[in-house]
Amino acid sequence: MADRRRVLITGAASGIGAACCRAMAGPGTAIALHTRRNREGAERVAEQVRAAGGEAHVLLGDLAQAGEPERAVTGAVAALGGLDVLVSNAGFADRTPMASLTDAAFTYSVDSIATALLRLARAARAPLMAGRDPRLVAVSSFVAHVFRLEHPVFPASAAAKAGLEALVRALAIEWAPAVTVNAVAPGFTQKDPGAHAALDPAAFAERVARIPMRRLGATAEVAAAIAFLASPAAGYITGQVLHVDGGITA
Repeated sequence: MADRRRVLITGAASGIGAACCRAMAGPGTAIALHTRRNREGAERVAEQVRAAGGEAHVLLGDLAQAGEPERAVTGAVAALGGLDVLVSNAGFADRTPMASLTDAAFTYSVDSIATALLRLARAARAPLMAGRDPRLVAVSSFVAHVFRLEHPVFPASAAAKAGLEALVRALAIEWAPAVTVNAVAPGFTQKDPGAHAALDPAAFAERVARIPMRRLGATAEVAAAIAFLASPAAGYITGQVLHVDGGITA
């Protein structure tokens, strides 16, 4: 289909990335689902995309490794015939205190999140510029904004996500008016069944009491915001960080 929307989503095998695939799936959409190693999960999500009438392709690789972000973009462009949307979602939460945080662990967080965005963006610039209503949406986190005693602190993740947001703002200026570049910053969000969580259930319950909306966010709610920013309708929004966090950063 010549006019289908061509989308690359990283971290697409589960959680927010998988929810983005479901939110964008449809007869007019072709999605390249990138995941580090969870092929089984990515294939399940790909089947959901196809069931909704969309086209889906699965790509694997560790975005923290030099050359992999470029390969992800090249693979997506080859599979989809071009690129209109890049959703840089892959990442993880590291709650290690700074006193115990090794250089290697810190570097891996930054490389997986901020450096990966830089490399993805450099590789995707030309195909996005040639795309239709091109969009880049990066997934940040409330941990780059909330530093209070009653909430957990994620030093490496916070630094990586803050760097990601700075890159989003810089890219928005550099790529305007051709491509819009934005970020979505989720708050505490429900995990997929069986997925690793940064906090145990008791700690989550304690945190929920401090969220103005008094509940965790749903991945579908975050994905809806990302899908909007990735849509043609969001053509006059760029350089923004949209918080989808139940008011935790209010």
